[in-house]
Amino acid sequence: MFGTTLLLAIRSIRRHLLRSFLTTLGIVIGVGAVVTMVTLGKATTAAVQQSISSLGTNILQVRPGQGFGRGGGGPRPPDFKPEDVEAIADQIAGVTAVAPQAQTTATAIYEGANWSTTVTGTTLGYFTVQPWPLASGRLWTPAEQGAGKAVCIIGNTVRKNLFPSTDAVGKRFRIGAISCDVIGVLTTRGQGGFGDQDDVVLMPIKAVQRRFTGSRDIRLMLVGVDQAYSTAAVQASLTDLLRERRNISGGKEDDFNVFDTKQISDTLTSTTTMLTRIVAAVAAISLVVGGIGIMNIMLVSVTERTREIGIRLAIGAVAREVLMQFLVEAVVLSCLGGIVGLILAQAIIAVLVPVMQVPWTFDPQINIVAFAISAVIGVVFGYFPARRAAALNPIDALRHE
Repeated sequence: MFGTTLLLAIRSIRRHLLRSFLTTLGIVIGVGAVVTMVTLGKATTAAVQQSISSLGTNILQVRPGQGFGRGGGGPRPPDFKPEDVEAIADQIAGVTAVAPQAQTTATAIYEGANWSTTVTGTTLGYFTVQPWPLASGRLWTPAEQGAGKAVCIIGNTVRKNLFPSTDAVGKRFRIGAISCDVIGVLTTRGQGGFGDQDDVVLMPIKAVQRRFTGSRDIRLMLVGVDQAYSTAAVQASLTDLLRERRNISGGKEDDFNVFDTKQISDTLTSTTTMLTRIVAAVAAISLVVGGIGIMNIMLVSVTERTREIGIRLAIGAVAREVLMQFLVEAVVLSCLGGIVGLILAQAIIAVLVPVMQVPWTFDPQINIVAFAISAVIGVVFGYFPARRAAALNPIDALRHE
């Protein structure tokens, strides 16, 4: 019985192919939009997590000011000093390394090619706190670091723009007003939530302070935490030490901020997840619109086939069989729309993922859920027309013109 009913439903759909396609268009758009939004939302979340993890794990970021800004609208909090770096490394248990940073922007020039990039001064502790392997070359030596020698390790973006067809290691180029020897090239990290991570020139911090910033001030410290220690405990000890060194007593607020990279990751992840759910909920409204379209066309179909229904009832068909016929037809329409919507979603995702530069993996759960919802919509919105058809009086139906 079900097989025969399914065959009748397919024949009816084929008889009015264009009308059937337009009827399912709402379902197609709804399913496609929901699957696309959820998949891209998860891909964006994964990209954010990957970007944060590329900074390293068990890392505390220490900045002057509240949050990432100055906060409070008052005078700018004082920057950190090299003595603060030494105190943190010597006095706090569980710290593997401290990497101070001094940062500026400058134009790099080599044989007519020029590129504006970020110059970051730091210490060898930087490569301990957040391991970033070299593609070629070497790190600077402790002697070069102590002397503030103008040696550079460049990111892959800088290499491609200044040295596209030659080995960069061993070359000398101008960065700002100074000449710098390239001693290493970093491996590629790619785009992330913080922009192009490969667009950077690393130098010993003393060289950047002397040649670029003109001061010993430090605007950022990266503190590596040993895996055997609690990050929260180290963070508390670090806060107490800095409050003491910066003469913050009593109930006064900190004029610095200690951020755990995991906190940043959790915050950004929860934000992108919430936005994905909101966008998916808005996209799901088109599924309801599609269901209304199916109910509308099924009501039209019942009216058009009133005599057919009367003949079936007159020759022995029961109301349950008529109801099943129209209900199956509605479900088939919505399921076909769901299948086309899934195919459309995968095509859109395949186009957008490279453009957005986010990772993508097929998520069977959201695809199954979206298809199941499309089938449920067929049942819900197809039931009323099917019940109306089953409730027709055979004599009245045969008289219908």
